[in-house]
Amino acid sequence: MLDILAHTLRRHPGRPAVLGTTRTGAVRVKATYGDLAGLADRYTAALHARGIAPGATVGVAVRPGPRALAVMLAVYRLGARAAVLDPGAGPDVLRARLALARPGVVLADATAQAVAGWARPLARRARLALPDLAELGPVATVGPRLPGCAPDLDTGVRAVALPPAVDGDGDAVIVFTSGTTARPRAVVHTRSSLAAGMATVAGLVRPEAGRPVLGGTFFVLVPSLASGAPVALPARSARVLSRQLRRLAPQATYLTPPQLRGLLAEGGRFGGRVWTGSAPASAELLTRVKRAGAQEAWGVYALTELFPAAAVEQADKAAFTGEGDLVGAPLPGVAATTDASGELLLSGPAARDRYLGEDPDPWVATGDRARLDGGRIVLEGRRKDMVLRHAENIYPGLYEPALHVPGVELALLVGVPAEDGDERLVAVVQPVPGADRAALRSALAGVLERMGAARPDAVLFADVPLSGRSLKPDRAATARLAAQRLGSRHSGSGRLAGRSTPPWGRDRRHRSADDGRVHVR
Repeated sequence: MLDILAHTLRRHPGRPAVLGTTRTGAVRVKATYGDLAGLADRYTAALHARGIAPGATVGVAVRPGPRALAVMLAVYRLGARAAVLDPGAGPDVLRARLALARPGVVLADATAQAVAGWARPLARRARLALPDLAELGPVATVGPRLPGCAPDLDTGVRAVALPPAVDGDGDAVIVFTSGTTARPRAVVHTRSSLAAGMATVAGLVRPEAGRPVLGGTFFVLVPSLASGAPVALPARSARVLSRQLRRLAPQATYLTPPQLRGLLAEGGRFGGRVWTGSAPASAELLTRVKRAGAQEAWGVYALTELFPAAAVEQADKAAFTGEGDLVGAPLPGVAATTDASGELLLSGPAARDRYLGEDPDPWVATGDRARLDGGRIVLEGRRKDMVLRHAENIYPGLYEPALHVPGVELALLVGVPAEDGDERLVAVVQPVPGADRAALRSALAGVLERMGAARPDAVLFADVPLSGRSLKPDRAATARLAAQRLGSRHSGSGRLAGRSTPPWGRDRRHRSADDGRVHVR
């Protein structure tokens, strides 16, 4: 797919490629196909002059956009591999990760270098932190320089004949996912697994040439541009993003669930097909997206180790009445099974080759409990999220989808330690802004009755904390929030679980000083 893109860029140099937006939502061209081809050639020549060859590692700390894509094309052409740096991981973690990857050079834009330098106090407020990049290896600047930045990547490199593009397989991308400073863990995708994943996306989304696509991820940019469709980078502000959607009228839109919720809160309207992933997407959220004008609303189940794995459209998800979270049938080429513990295992051409420093393994252990229902994958919760109450193992993911009744934006089941060493099960429910709380309690009452042994001991109305680049629900922070809200008034575990009255008891209320919401206990 990257080879196809490289040829397409040269065939249509004047065609708009990457689009931005003004505050009014007006479309502006950030780069043409020819601009991308020129940037990729410059970066290829400069990296080649620095001795980057097949098998080498290049650290990349460049914001998503034309330059980041051109860097990836250059690294790919040289047969090297890109190690993606995440400013949100923290300096100590990044040092450990890059010590494992050992890049020959670190490419960084001025923003990343500012985060690591003079702007560190400001960046810390945004939870961004980088060590001094020079500690990680030689540094070169991609894009405009600011005072104190490393030299430009192509400083002193004159026009030279480009090396021939590397053919064949090999490592392409390193993405760090988890682990500790002592034992970092990174996913290694090869050129073939990367190509297979992007081909699956192209077959799923079916982008048409000349019609814009809205989305900012690498797996949106490459298949869309290779098909001749310009890609618009989403505005950060939900209000501006709403205007952007209205002016752009994209054929397809890929946004995370938090972005969708922000748009809906602004009264945003959709068109064409809408795709979402990176965090759980409930049937209620997909239904709201379709009500807001989308022709189709899809939830995509994907992992860093295998993207994408499965997809489900709103109509199928809304019609599903079983327990658990239906994420759809495995996509073409993806094999799915479960092991003896119920953990979902996936395999296929798009699966990662291995974890850095480990042997290749054709099967990806997802960490999700699941079952196969008529060939479709139904998630039953993360293995590590299990709550132990009254000697019963409760997997929250098996029951959380049922809590997403109309008027619920997010809902998690978390365990809170009790004084007797057991755990109490708490449902933390985030209502849609403006939702009628009385109607919501009434709608949830029937759901809670049907949860049986998994019925929560308490229900709290509160904003669910989010974390990470994709703003996934943060279970640990949610459990801490639940423990703080409950305090010591409900010491003892599970006392309300078997009652016929709702677990919010006498409808005691208090207004939180930090978020101003009414919490129902």
